Amino acid sequence: MPTGADGILYVVGTPIGNPADITARALEVLAAVDLIACEDTRRTGRILAAHSIRTPMLSYFEHNEVRRAAELVDRLRRGDKIALVTDAGTPAISDPGYRLVRAAIEAGVRVTAVPGPSAVVAALSISGLPTDRFVFEGFLPAKAAARRSALLALAHEARTIVFFEAGRRLGECLTEMAAVFGADRIAVVFRELTKTYEEIVRGTLADLASRFSREPALGEVTLVVEGAREPSADREKAPHALDEARAVEVLREAGLSLKQAAAAVARLTGGSRREIYQAALRARGS
Repeated sequence: MPTGADGILYVVGTPIGNPADITARALEVLAAVDLIACEDTRRTGRILAAHSIRTPMLSYFEHNEVRRAAELVDRLRRGDKIALVTDAGTPAISDPGYRLVRAAIEAGVRVTAVPGPSAVVAALSISGLPTDRFVFEGFLPAKAAARRSALLALAHEARTIVFFEAGRRLGECLTEMAAVFGADRIAVVFRELTKTYEEIVRGTLADLASRFSREPALGEVTLVVEGAREPSADREKAPHALDEARAVEVLREAGLSLKQAAAAVARLTGGSRREIYQAALRARGS
């Protein structure tokens, strides 16, 4: 039961691209609160200016969240009403905002949602893939070994999988997924969702890996991947048991050169790029 005075933390969804997607209730709350905690005051400032809202703002993002959370909770306990927003979409989803939400709850402050756009739900709704059950993985680790482990752990996940990814890493990410999940697994790439130049590309992981290795994407991407269709016959193998030769061939079929495919498999397995390359040459000559 909340014990804070009359303080309230509103978690407010904002547009993921198209500014017209903001809700009437979100505008009402943003105009009425004492303070808006936002990831980027410039981006949120543009939304406020477009609707003649002059509520004060305070930056709250990954690198100042610990200090800011304490300040914000202190204000909430004194009775302030604060809106939490992110640059786009729903705060606290793959976002440091969840730490403020947790701190407010622990302090006995009332926390309430003002629902709005979500890239996860928007992408799922038009993906054409099963949505009765899905899993959200957010951003994969940036380091190759950790990313490899994460993908291997998901190789037999039967639910539809949703990822976020930076456009510059999309080709590499899809290449690794094709090697681990299988070249024929269906996926959908969503770029610039709800914006003027929205791009939606559907295909197999092999096809998508080939395209986005040749044509790097720009901006942030939401990626929806089909779940595993049936348990693999090799399911009893250890998670690291990736068939390197088969993986190289899958990536070659996706349009990568032998050198590129060997390098990608080496990142996935932690093996020697040179040895994998030489083994692939021997396999092709046999």
